Amino acid sequence: MLDRRTWQLATIAAVAGLALSAGAVAAAGPWDSGQRKAERVRAASQDPAGASQAHGAGKGGAHHVPPAGSVPAPAPSAPGVLTALGAPVPPPARSGLADALDPLLRDPELGTLRTTASVIDTATGTQVYGKGDADGMIPASTIKIATTAAALLALGPDHRIATTVTAAPDGKKTVLVGGGDPTLDRDALASLADDTVRALRDRGAEETELSYDATLYEGPELHPISPNENISPVSPLMIEEGRLDGSRSGPAPRSTDPAGDAARAFAEMLRERGVETKGAISPGKGPGNAEPVARALSAPLSVLVERTLTHSDNDIAEALARQTALASDEPAGFEGAGKAVESRLKKLRLPLSGARFADGSGLDRDNRMSAALLSGLLARAADPARPELRPVLTGLPVAGFSGTLRHRYAEDSPGTGMVRAKTGTLSGVHTLAGTVVDADGRLLSFAFLTSGTTGPDTAQSALDRLASTIANCGCGPSSGRPGRT
Repeated sequence: MLDRRTWQLATIAAVAGLALSAGAVAAAGPWDSGQRKAERVRAASQDPAGASQAHGAGKGGAHHVPPAGSVPAPAPSAPGVLTALGAPVPPPARSGLADALDPLLRDPELGTLRTTASVIDTATGTQVYGKGDADGMIPASTIKIATTAAALLALGPDHRIATTVTAAPDGKKTVLVGGGDPTLDRDALASLADDTVRALRDRGAEETELSYDATLYEGPELHPISPNENISPVSPLMIEEGRLDGSRSGPAPRSTDPAGDAARAFAEMLRERGVETKGAISPGKGPGNAEPVARALSAPLSVLVERTLTHSDNDIAEALARQTALASDEPAGFEGAGKAVESRLKKLRLPLSGARFADGSGLDRDNRMSAALLSGLLARAADPARPELRPVLTGLPVAGFSGTLRHRYAEDSPGTGMVRAKTGTLSGVHTLAGTVVDADGRLLSFAFLTSGTTGPDTAQSALDRLASTIANCGCGPSSGRPGRT
């Protein structure tokens, strides 16, 4: 029915942050000329390699960085948007969703061990479908939803991570201090060098002894799966996530000493600007009378969260987990970060029984989350009363268009452009958690977790069918049966 399609298009446009009114969407008409075009425009406007970085000092800034001190707009999902659009139907009936999803959950492509599911109507917070939804499962990278939500709760969307240079009053000793920004790039490092050289010359120093401070974090630097091209050693000081090939996302050759490499690159930049460094570049802290002389700021946390979720960025995820630990007075290591994330999520009054946060990225198979917890987190992010969590929704990849969902979903799938979801993949484990607008115009959050899968392609396709089925489901109490006509 065209009316249902119109509501669906209008709601997903609002959730995606598109500047489309209900009237404009209605005028857009059929799917091919309306929502698909809008999502393509949105996807094309994004840097395909990931959000560029913005630093308070340096070039290459982040796209869609909000002004300093700005207040995030309320999440355009759930009551506010649905009331404005006049959503004509109640939430989907449990029986309707069960008729649609139960057969798909028995698909052997989902694995030989267990598959769990949860679907929540975000406007009411009501769970409208569940299957083993309270059971702890390996979440893989969908744990990044928890990591980023906790960081936003702890620090707020406008928080920026600082990389600092300190110097002694006479300029003879200089220290590059890591603050935990893995996205620090060479442009920002060069700007730090510019400011540092000016400060040293003001002190009459043409030569300095340079060291670097990477002591902000505690515990092991190496993730349990390391060495691995999916993650660098977890250090508070690095440039470009320790990547050695110039890439912005995905697997890449990694530095084995990201802090040392950053310091050596900084020393070279100082020399290029006429300030020599004497002696070896080594770890160390500055003298007690040292003072800051230069600082580079990361992009706002909201942008880092979006980049983490869109491209499943493990390095930023681990950094955000440690920033949450620091804000929570916990040791900034794997264990302390896990405690801090759990503590922050408790404030949302979600089902945390059986949850375990062994890392922030989801690479650790000791992690556990339930489908109810994942879908509940996404529903909280859609709550207009929690605008600070909105980046959790806006960072989710769009099916068929962006991030880790760019090459998933067929052109004619009802989920294409309608599903926004975080993917998760480990050997034998596949997960998908996100939001979708159903055929009645309701915004639903969902989570599907499965284990014992035999191959990534078939398992991912089965998960995508589940999410697409929700998008195609007109499962309101008076709809008669699932599906759009």
